Amino acid sequence: MSTAQPPARSRRPGWSLALLALGHLIISLDFTVIYVALPDIAADVGFTPHTLQWVITSYAVLYGGFLLFGGRLSDLVGRRRMFVLGMALYGVASVLGGLATAPAVLLTARALQGLAGAVLFPAVLALVNTTFAEGRERNRALTVWAMAGAGGLTVGSLAGGVLTQVLGWQAVFYVNVPLTAAGAVAAFALLPPDGRVTRGNVDVPGALTGTAGITLLIFAVAHGSEVGWARTEVIAAVVLATVLLATFLRVQARGRTPLMPLRLFRNRALSGAVVVILVFGLTMQAVPYFLTLYFQDVLGFSAMETGLAFLGPTLSITAGNFLSEQLIHRFGTRSTLITGIVVNAVGAALLAPGMHADGSVLTVLAGIVVIGLGMGITYEAMWIAVGTGVSADEQGLTSGVASTALQVGTAAGLAVFVAVANHDIEGLSGQALRAASAEGMRAAVYVLGAVMLTAVLAALRLPGPRARVAAAASQPVPDPDAADLRPTG
Repeated sequence: MSTAQPPARSRRPGWSLALLALGHLIISLDFTVIYVALPDIAADVGFTPHTLQWVITSYAVLYGGFLLFGGRLSDLVGRRRMFVLGMALYGVASVLGGLATAPAVLLTARALQGLAGAVLFPAVLALVNTTFAEGRERNRALTVWAMAGAGGLTVGSLAGGVLTQVLGWQAVFYVNVPLTAAGAVAAFALLPPDGRVTRGNVDVPGALTGTAGITLLIFAVAHGSEVGWARTEVIAAVVLATVLLATFLRVQARGRTPLMPLRLFRNRALSGAVVVILVFGLTMQAVPYFLTLYFQDVLGFSAMETGLAFLGPTLSITAGNFLSEQLIHRFGTRSTLITGIVVNAVGAALLAPGMHADGSVLTVLAGIVVIGLGMGITYEAMWIAVGTGVSADEQGLTSGVASTALQVGTAAGLAVFVAVANHDIEGLSGQALRAASAEGMRAAVYVLGAVMLTAVLAALRLPGPRARVAAAASQPVPDPDAADLRPTG
């Protein structure tokens, strides 16, 4: 099946962009808003310290696993239809999460939220790319879209703290319900209508093998870090994931209508940016998790105090977003991306020493400010790099590939670094547990900072200011660092 997509032009582009930004905000918000509520969820619902990470990981696994297929469905079924479906799934999953009284129910709700994100994200980005004319208008819209996503990631912990303290942890789920309901209704007035659905080609083998392979791989990493790598189910998952992903690549190389054409990765800007995004997810996305646990489990902050403590990284990341735009205008995307990566590593080196049992917000403040700036600079630049040298009709697909890399990296990184942080806490309690937890977090932050620095090698693949990128579809493309590829106002 496929859908004839009419020219997507809105009579109210400002309101349309606000709605699409809301969609991206919800996706990002639902990843981090849960952080501050984790201790309360663990106490009320019955999670252990090792299984608690699955509240985060279950969202990331389903989101990352289904993004490519969600993007394909957006092209076949219709972008507005998939936008509405994504909003509806978020609403239903959020109600289920708020009502949960057992771990299985809450994890099901988080998995459904991840699936909703996989449906919603490609539709949102495809609508941005088709609603706004190519060039400065689209770049301006993409800048608003990226900042909405970054804003959701940073304000989520603050909002989670306020909601948990005032209304209880259930509120971090229920807050989605009015937002998604309003978004679904507004879509019919603000988003361009879809064409009629007709029959067409779907890469079913690619969708099945790719989705199952990625999901099993993340399961193996997360479960192995909890129960040990020699367990039968972990080994079986790794072997099966390897077979499925190898089959997926073979199908993509030989299929007539592949889900993810491998020729896309001949684009140096795209291939380099995807690796940077993978490493960013693997490392920096774990920082809010450790900060939350440090504030609450080590320093003893309440949910409200933890949310307020996240004002620092929120403001710092926002400043990094604005700084990234200025750096790209002046020095180009590659130099800006490398700068952000290095600042992230420096921030981790400053943050780790301040994370000790007798510490405070002041002992980690310098690290928070620097690592926040680095995250803001990198987040903006890496999404701009993804779209460099890619033809307009493949922007949604490449963004789906990049977001898959981000979510896979996030799920794997959280599993690995939680295992590093929890290595020596078994059987401890009281002050000894606080000291061991702080020491474990300190080690994890040092390691993730060092791993983030390796992304410089991938960033160097991006073309320099005077280089020209060959288009993936053999189309001439603008200079990747020319003004019309940079964010505007």
